Amino acid sequence: MSEQDVVTKKEYKNAVLDDMELQNALKALNPRYGDLITRVGGEVWGLPLIDQKTKALIALAADVVNQNHMGPGNPFSAHVKMVLQLGGTREEIEELFLFMCVYAGFNKAVACFGRLNDILGPPS
Repeated sequence: MSEQDVVTKKEYKNAVLDDMELQNALKALNPRYGDLITRVGGEVWGLPLIDQKTKALIALAADVVNQNHMGPGNPFSAHVKMVLQLGGTREEIEELFLFMCVYAGFNKAVACFGRLNDILGPPS
């Protein structure tokens, strides 16, 4: 599976408020939770100084630290998809994981490489 199989690049001004698929998935977990995340997440994703792709990479870095990449409702695959939709590449995600080895630990980063391979297939 390639990056193109997973996502279509999109021009979002706000990666939360402009993505109805994401909003619907959040509301499917729990309607009140979905509403809260859409409102609060939409507000911070709408702040102007950090571009949307960088925000998506930061969210993925938080997933590395939190080890939040498995199980129902986990944000890891959504954040991978978001990075790719916003013009990021697999290579940028992999470099982020290498960078996070220093700050989060090698054992946390290795699990993320494995999960990325589950989502996109093995690196070429």
